[in-house]
Amino acid sequence: KQLEYQKMEKEKKFEEKMKDLETIVNELESGEIDLDSSIEKYTQAMKLVKECDEKLKTVEEQVNKIVTENGTIEDFNIE
Repeated sequence: KQLEYQKMEKEKKFEEKMKDLETIVNELESGEIDLDSSIEKYTQAMKLVKECDEKLKTVEEQVNKIVTENGTIEDFNIE
């Protein structure tokens, strides 16, 4: 069951992960969950932050590349 959960987590889109992260933050800020649950939620949140950060870096690298007229890929620089 844990393996299925991990597979589902990998298939989530960036926006879904951000929504999950927001939900976790709200739960932690409410102060209505016990310490063990808080630690579990915090760990889950840090995992989501890492995944989202990696995705943003990948997208940023893709966006910073442009295809020139002759079909070569170059870094995009704003001058």
